Amino acid sequence: MLSISAIPAFNDNYIWLLERSGQAVVVDPGDAEPVLKVLSEQGLSLTGILITHHHFDHVGGVEDLLAEQAVPVWGPHNPEIGSISQRLSAGDKIEVLGHSFSVLEVPGHTMDHIAYFHQPSDSASAPLLFCGDTLFAGGCGRMFEGTAEVMHRSLQLLADLPADTLVYCAHEYTLANLEFARAVEPDNAALIERQQKAQRLRDLGQATVPSLLAEELATNPFLRCQTAELQASLKAQGRLEGSSGAEVFATVRAWKDTF
Repeated sequence: MLSISAIPAFNDNYIWLLERSGQAVVVDPGDAEPVLKVLSEQGLSLTGILITHHHFDHVGGVEDLLAEQAVPVWGPHNPEIGSISQRLSAGDKIEVLGHSFSVLEVPGHTMDHIAYFHQPSDSASAPLLFCGDTLFAGGCGRMFEGTAEVMHRSLQLLADLPADTLVYCAHEYTLANLEFARAVEPDNAALIERQQKAQRLRDLGQATVPSLLAEELATNPFLRCQTAELQASLKAQGRLEGSSGAEVFATVRAWKDTF
C-alpha cells in the first residue's frame, strides 16, 4: 500500500513523500532539510527522487539529499538539472515503489515541465497525479516560458484524465486561487461551497490538497474556459475575448496575473 504525505517547505511549497514498506520517494524537494528530518523521524530510507521542472524551489535540495544517499533521480530533459539520472519524455513509464507511473509532458509554466500519473489496476484505488506547478487547486501556474496556447493544451491534457484522479500540486495557493475564481464565476454554487470548505481547512491549519480532478473541472476557471457558464460570466462582465478555449484561457490568465 502506497502512503502519501506532504512535507511543508519554504512559505507554501509541498514536497510530496511517497512511502511503502519503509522505503520513500520524494517529489520536487526544493529543500533537503525538512525531507531529511522526516526520513529520520519515521525511520525511512530514501530510494528515489521525482522532479517536475527546473525551478529552484523544486530542485534546490536534490544535491544535499544525494550527498546523504545516492538514489535515482527522474526528471525532464533539461541539462540545467544536472543531477537527473533518468531523463523522461511523454509516454515513458517508471516504477516507483512498485507502482507504475506514466510521464506526461505539460509545458507552459516552464517548457521542460512534466507530470507523473498513476492509474491503479484495481477500482478501489484512486488514480494519482503529481503535477508540480502546472495545475493548482483552483488555479494554474504562471506562464514563465510557454504561451497561452501551450499552457491551455497542457491543462486540457490533465483535464482529460479520470475524474476521480487525486491531484497533488506543489503549492498551498488554494484560497487565493478560489478568491480569483469567484471573481470569474461569482454564481458558481460548487465554487462557493469549495471556497468555504477550503477556508475551514486552512483555519484548522490543514492542507487543501490533494484535490479531486472532478472538483477542479467544476470550479477551476482554467479548466472551464470552454464552458458556456464561464464564458457567459465573462461576457456579462465585459471581459470575454475570443471564443476558443485557448483565447478565453489567455484572457483569464492575464486577468489573474494582475488580480
